[in-house]
Amino acid sequence: MRNSLFVQNCRMRGLLFCGLIWVCAPCWAAHAYAQFGDIKYPAGFDHFDYVNAQAPKGGEITLVPPTRLSNFDKYNPFTLKGSAPPGLNGLVFETLLTGTLDEPTTAYGLLAEDVSVAPDKLSVVFRLNPKARFDNGDPVLAADVKYSFDKITSKEAAPQFRTLFGEVKGATVLDARSVRFDFKRANAELPLIVGGLPVFSPKWGQGKSLDQIIADLPIGTGPYKIGKVNFGKDISYERDPNYWARDVNVRRGMFNFQRITYKIYQDNTAQLEAFKAGEFDYIQSFIAREWARAFTGRQFDSGRLIKKELRNGNAGDFQGFLFNTRRDKFKDVRVRQAIGLAMDFEWLNRQLFYNAYTRVRGYFVASDFEAKGMPGADELALLEPLRGKLPPEVFTQPVPLPPVTSLDPRSGMTLRDNLRRAKALLMEAGWTYRDGALRNAKGEAFSIEFLDNSGSMGRVVTPYAQNLEKLGIAVSYRVIDFAILQKRMDVFDFDIISNRVVGSEAPGSELLDRFGSKAADTEGSGNFIGVKSPAVDALLDKVTSSHTRPELIASVRALDRVLRFGHYVVPHWYSSVFRVAYRAGRFEQPAITPRYYQPDSWVTSVWWASAANLRDQP
Repeated sequence: MRNSLFVQNCRMRGLLFCGLIWVCAPCWAAHAYAQFGDIKYPAGFDHFDYVNAQAPKGGEITLVPPTRLSNFDKYNPFTLKGSAPPGLNGLVFETLLTGTLDEPTTAYGLLAEDVSVAPDKLSVVFRLNPKARFDNGDPVLAADVKYSFDKITSKEAAPQFRTLFGEVKGATVLDARSVRFDFKRANAELPLIVGGLPVFSPKWGQGKSLDQIIADLPIGTGPYKIGKVNFGKDISYERDPNYWARDVNVRRGMFNFQRITYKIYQDNTAQLEAFKAGEFDYIQSFIAREWARAFTGRQFDSGRLIKKELRNGNAGDFQGFLFNTRRDKFKDVRVRQAIGLAMDFEWLNRQLFYNAYTRVRGYFVASDFEAKGMPGADELALLEPLRGKLPPEVFTQPVPLPPVTSLDPRSGMTLRDNLRRAKALLMEAGWTYRDGALRNAKGEAFSIEFLDNSGSMGRVVTPYAQNLEKLGIAVSYRVIDFAILQKRMDVFDFDIISNRVVGSEAPGSELLDRFGSKAADTEGSGNFIGVKSPAVDALLDKVTSSHTRPELIASVRALDRVLRFGHYVVPHWYSSVFRVAYRAGRFEQPAITPRYYQPDSWVTSVWWASAANLRDQP
């Protein structure tokens, strides 16, 4: 599923930086920015520790998208309608600053060689690297940055960008290579947000409005250009021999493959069989049963295919079934809580997942930002002013945890116990069982439709539906094409969907799109749930205005606590490892594995082709 579009893609690929050191204008000495800590790499550093600066260039890698995609129908990732191909953001478009894979809250200059933040923190000036070039050879100028910002924040772009940049007044060209962004308020993250702006050429689309640019090949600054395309199915990116940053320290030893190809398959079975048949080189598995039972056979036994579980220091991903609270039947928190009680995760983990997963507890699981137990003094300082807007349980009860089922009534709650509790909650909310169904006072039967685009959730929904049907709820599970699902998500036309959000070590303004009241009414936003809460909005304001890491931790924990008392989701599960497989003898990787990374972007950005792979190339 799509996750806050560009923000989540950037966080996954290390493009959206998360750091800041305030410097006095007009000082131009800032080569890096640390929001809450020290800068690891000094000015003039040679390369990041987790790359091989001497890695050879050449060879190729073929892989599949890390998220399910049935096709693509445009080359523009910045508009609402349609689906862009995988890899486009990380390989073709670049930003003013770039993050690293070994520091969660620090960023270094890319298109911008340095930055100056005003003493009042209400503006930031970026000075562009004079070497920066678009792939057509044109220099990257301040006017191009302003053009990109104006387009991204216009109604021609997907609406979530207007949420992301909502506190930026505008961009002003100071000279050919200097651009200033002015802010509506002092916010430590705003220079980071504008530093993550994707920059593209005004010549892209030859004067068309952004929402009319569909099949025009992008004109970006990235290390790759679009190569051979089987439109809608496969796409290759060819390394640009004239890439402007090939010798810049933040790119040294990176983007080593001559060609990167993504192949798209319609279902998991076809995809895995194609991998075994040699149609592509690298794959990440998200299904525990598939990993245990299908990633087997002679090729794995012989070592021709390598199967690994990769450790990482990432915050846990959030995943769950999301209620669309715009629908009347889901407006009552007791109804949502009751539906959550019907999921038996312990049974699923035993019977379907090979005990490979841990239950998701909240929205920021396995991170410093996860709420636990009763609120501490730092959280209470934020929650007390909102007491009249919050349920009293926020102050009197520990933060909710997902229900746990036991096979033995003597050792804990059984599924039957949880269903009894769910039935009581539904009755309190006005839903009673009569005439063969759970009905409200109007006599309307309760039904739920689960939407999916891959079919992989079917084995989860089937036993879950059986439990819900014991409460009198009619359940249907519908598998539809990804493009259709995306359109329905854009206009919030669904009952329940499954969604995954990559964990973040520095959550910030992207949460406005995910939980903010304004986003709830904006088609195409990431607020699929439809959260509209003055208390949540107030806490989001605290999150985005945090100036220290302790402030950020307290505000996000308070946000997590309030959201969890809302029972907006049925939490799923997460894994502490990445499960990947790849073809032996084709690739090499640096000796140091970074702490914070996503497997696909780590592979495409820092691995390199083996000698045999290089020899295979014409």
